[in-house]
Amino acid sequence: MKKYLLGIIVLLVIGFFAWKSMAPAGDPNRSVANLPDPRQSAAIGGTEFEEAEYDVSVKYKMSYDMTALAVSTKKYSGYTLQDRIAPKDVAFAWGKVAEYNDRIDFNWSQSGRWYYWHVNDANELSPVGGESGVNRHSANNHLIPSTDAIKSQIMQIKVGDVVHVTGYLVDVRGEKSDGTYFLWNSSTSRDDTGDGACEVIYVTGIEIK
Repeated sequence: MKKYLLGIIVLLVIGFFAWKSMAPAGDPNRSVANLPDPRQSAAIGGTEFEEAEYDVSVKYKMSYDMTALAVSTKKYSGYTLQDRIAPKDVAFAWGKVAEYNDRIDFNWSQSGRWYYWHVNDANELSPVGGESGVNRHSANNHLIPSTDAIKSQIMQIKVGDVVHVTGYLVDVRGEKSDGTYFLWNSSTSRDDTGDGACEVIYVTGIEIK
């Protein structure tokens, strides 16, 4: 019996380290130069679908093209409409913030569909234009996949990845038969902060570099 239990333990330990070796670790200190600001232009159109007992309408506001560094990720696995249509948020950085990510001691985090950052010494921020520079060159992104294949790719994004995202900044409205409704509106500015400043992106293309 003891030999049997020992064998089980050995197999579990081997399996754990094998899994760890295959699991992507991510690189929170990766820096990438020359990532441009996201590009956007006015768009029309949209799409509709049903999810979580809601009739969902997605209105395109701006076409969106972004290549950026993933600095934080957060999965949401609940049963709300938000969680069902956007199961993962990614905080992205570009410009000088992405370039200096290895030299500035950023502390990135996400919670409750918000992203947060702080540094221990504000003087560190001078190369990126201070606090306003960080806010203009990073953002939390609610990613709504347009297909199951794109959803699978989004779920694979890890900290340190450079990701090319194409799609639309959108306003989302969901309504149930009992009149319950849900609104989720995207920012279209890189200068806003606080509630409503996140990008809600209907993702039609994605490439992890």
